[in-house]
Amino acid sequence: MISDSKARVIDGTGKHLFPGIIDAQVHFREPGLTHKGDLYTESKAAVAGGVTSFIDMPNTIPNVLTIDILNEKYRIASKQSLANFGFFLGVNGDNLDEVIKLDTAKLLGVSDDGLYFTKKGNLLADNPETMEKLFANCKSIIAIHSEKEQIVEENEKIYREKYGENIPIEFHPLIRSERACYEATKRAIDLANKHKARLHILHLSTEAETHLFRNDNPLKEKNITTEVSVPHLWFSEKDYSRLGTLIKCNPAIKTEKDRLGLFKALMDDRIDIVTTDHAPHSLEEKEKPYFQSMSGMPTVQHSLNMMLELYKQGLISLEKIAEKMCHNPATLYRIEKRGFIREGYFADLTIVDLHSSWAVCKENILYKCGWSPLEGTTFQSKVTHTFVNGNLIYESGLFNEGINGKALTVAEN
Repeated sequence: MISDSKARVIDGTGKHLFPGIIDAQVHFREPGLTHKGDLYTESKAAVAGGVTSFIDMPNTIPNVLTIDILNEKYRIASKQSLANFGFFLGVNGDNLDEVIKLDTAKLLGVSDDGLYFTKKGNLLADNPETMEKLFANCKSIIAIHSEKEQIVEENEKIYREKYGENIPIEFHPLIRSERACYEATKRAIDLANKHKARLHILHLSTEAETHLFRNDNPLKEKNITTEVSVPHLWFSEKDYSRLGTLIKCNPAIKTEKDRLGLFKALMDDRIDIVTTDHAPHSLEEKEKPYFQSMSGMPTVQHSLNMMLELYKQGLISLEKIAEKMCHNPATLYRIEKRGFIREGYFADLTIVDLHSSWAVCKENILYKCGWSPLEGTTFQSKVTHTFVNGNLIYESGLFNEGINGKALTVAEN
């Protein structure tokens, strides 16, 4: 019996209850790039998609290279975000010495993702000496973008000589190639193993790389982990002819063999979590010629729907979706009291109706950028309710915007 006379009963008959989705890799663009998205708009889109917590990357302006800038992002989010929030501290050769002086064990993680847009040569994968020093001294997760820029630049030169500045988009996965990814990932894993560092490879994109990861030990015992972003499970090179630069991202969406190989590795636990790498840009920025077109796409509103569609196709179970999008992100990043439906945990919950079809269109896209590569796609499932910290924040298209999310905290060992 419910004793509170003011309590409201939500009838979930015929629906499914998930823990709130934890998206551990997003680019919400605030501060400094808020024409693309901001912590309010993108967290609103996230909550509508059943995402109750996110971890944002450091490539905002200014880059998040100091604790003061990191704390400022937390301050902004506390006033703007409808979802729970966490942030990576950025790391590169410029601030390495400062980072390793910190008590990094208290951070969700450090990352170089996106920083290469600000300054060439900022990828840890291109700087083994910097990477080794970090691995030897950092106690938090080190999440890296794993591509060898030297190989990418060599490939760019080849295709630029042939096509000039207007390289056809279908060559993107040959420029940001399998070899560029594999060599960077193998070297990073070798160095991390040498120092017993906690390495996380972001947005894996090739079947070849999946064989570098283990599945013979539980996630809690893994030092080397990885993820797949939903676009790499959904799209393949055949979609470039239809969607063009809208699906240009780094690392590139590659072959159907890669897509299927990533899915297999997700299912057998070589890949640990599912993220979005949500990275909005304006349509104007996306529709430019190859070298000027920005890499990345918005997906946080639709990621659970995409995975549920794969469930409908018989490719993944509901339990596996919960494991990879809820349980494992919380376990991997040691997020306190989230990711599971348990007594004493925060009530981050998502209710979905597996028998409610709807189509993605401009009118129901909540991203600030106003577009999605999924426009025209019909999903067979719908998020009906999203609870954040026990508060009903989203219900059938309506939002309770009077309550903000909370900062994610790292559980003590």
